[in-house]
Amino acid sequence: MEEMVEKEYDSSSIQVLEGLEAVRKRPGMYIGTTSSRGLHHLVWEIVDNAIDEALAGYCTHIEVVIGKENTITVKDDGRGIPVEIHPKTGKSTVETVYTVLHAGGKFGGGGYKVSGGLHGVGASVVNALSSWLEVTVYKNGKVYYQKYEDGGRPVDNLAEIDTCSEERTGTTVTFKPDPEIFTDTTIYDYEILKTRLRELAFLNRGLKISIYDEREDNKKDSFCYEGGISEYVQMINKNKNPIHDTIIDCNGNVDDISLEVALQYNETYNASIYSFVNNINTPEGGTHEDGVRRALTRILNKYATNAGFLKNNDNPLTGDDVKEGLTMIISAKHPNPQFEGQTKTKLGNSEVRSIADKIFSSALERFLMENPDQAKVIIEKSMTASRARIAAKRARELTRRKGDLDVTNFYGKLSDCKSKDPAVSEIFLVEGDSAGGSAIKGRDSMTQAILPLRGKILNVEKARLDRALSNEEIKTIITAFGTGIGEDFNLDKLRYDKIIIMTDADVDGSHIRVLLLTLFYRFFRPIVEAGHVYAAQPPLFVIKHGKTIKYVLNEQERDEYLSTLSPNTKYDIMRMKGLGEMDAEELNETTMDIEKRVLRQITVEDTMAADETFSKLMGEEVEPRRTFIEENAVYVENLDI
Repeated sequence: MEEMVEKEYDSSSIQVLEGLEAVRKRPGMYIGTTSSRGLHHLVWEIVDNAIDEALAGYCTHIEVVIGKENTITVKDDGRGIPVEIHPKTGKSTVETVYTVLHAGGKFGGGGYKVSGGLHGVGASVVNALSSWLEVTVYKNGKVYYQKYEDGGRPVDNLAEIDTCSEERTGTTVTFKPDPEIFTDTTIYDYEILKTRLRELAFLNRGLKISIYDEREDNKKDSFCYEGGISEYVQMINKNKNPIHDTIIDCNGNVDDISLEVALQYNETYNASIYSFVNNINTPEGGTHEDGVRRALTRILNKYATNAGFLKNNDNPLTGDDVKEGLTMIISAKHPNPQFEGQTKTKLGNSEVRSIADKIFSSALERFLMENPDQAKVIIEKSMTASRARIAAKRARELTRRKGDLDVTNFYGKLSDCKSKDPAVSEIFLVEGDSAGGSAIKGRDSMTQAILPLRGKILNVEKARLDRALSNEEIKTIITAFGTGIGEDFNLDKLRYDKIIIMTDADVDGSHIRVLLLTLFYRFFRPIVEAGHVYAAQPPLFVIKHGKTIKYVLNEQERDEYLSTLSPNTKYDIMRMKGLGEMDAEELNETTMDIEKRVLRQITVEDTMAADETFSKLMGEEVEPRRTFIEENAVYVENLDI
């Protein structure tokens, strides 16, 4: 046993990180993660600075360029960063902004009334996490330049390098992320950048935002929306059937707090409500969303009563009733937003609730009075939802578990595991009785439950909750999970840590998997968001040579394995049978054994993109689905029909 070396705990034990060292030492504290998400976050920090100029009324065009070496350039035509010596640091203001944490125009110094982003540490943090960064400022008819290397060290002082027209102003920043920090990847994803930049263009009416990819010739997009978030609603509803023509759009300003709301109802049964504060998505909502929702419920009830749609003995419309089929964007701008919640993206300013209520209720009431025909279809949609909700409540009561699990409640289908500890328990949703039988025999009965599915379940994208609850397969799934559904849902009651979809790798199997994912996303979304849903990955091929048996998932893995064999090896390759054709031992060894299997976790990185995809693939409209298939057919390598 090694002898412990005692070290005195004194002042020498305390490390002091100066300047940007702290950022490089603990980058996660500043950008959340050094994975792909953190890599792209660097772009948002610089773009946010340009957006601030747009919010202040000085910037009309922002350009983002992905360089051939995965550098990023952000150009704006704002006022340009101040270049004079900063009185507190003794350095140029440009160098101060890019080398001093928390230096910027976002901290009450009069630079900006409203600023985007969460932290206001952007420029210096990006500099700290880059191999090099260059900044060029166009201001007062002159061009200024400074370069930084090695995590933010100025190569030289800010210098005047050229002249330009007096009319030309703005800032151009180019940086290369440091591979020592971003060890997973330094490759930028064009689609991720494009999607967020398009969102920013929607949220900032009239601002032009362009993106170019120099890695691929002629790959570029440009966005500018004079209609702002109304056009955002229009885009979200493009794969749906709106039930009224006019997109309801309102905006107002009280005490330097502004609010914009745009909404339109469609024929679907799901709500798509997205809220933002200073261009930052607030997925947990907050006081701005609370105020708008409260006003929506109150004003629709008031109109329905006054117009005679609701009688004295009718139940009032609830918040769930009035949001069925609703697409809504809420965008608030606040000079001093206070964020709370688990991800710090829930607005907490209490004064915003009443301001949002006041601005939105006035505009909505006016729209309903001026558009009685459109008001009628909205009220009728909400009243139909109300009747369905009451019917669903009755049906939901039938799915509640009473006491210990009773197999008769599951129509004889569920083979539960012996363990009652959710942390170690998992449930396989298996395609077909045949595969279900093999899975039951091949499972670890202590921790693995098996639920065979007979055929395709109901497509809930085209059905309300009350109809879904009349479907035997769905009722069985709800009862097995134990969480309840709808307003009764409780994630803490989930009986299994892993919910594993196990279907064949053919068209039917893919369809069943998508139907189940649609069910989970629409009615059990917290289960997906918490990371409990997985897809089993049964192997596509088995390779046998000598006494060795190797299972591989796809052609690429097959070829990679074969390349490792010596030239003299004789081997056999067989395409695997469907799940229903495997015996219990094969199914266990290839797909269920915890030590050998491969699972793919289903996650929801972008709620809005997921919502759009489910609507496109599973909704009523055929044309968007056909377009999706045509655009993606080229990527299909192995189609088993």
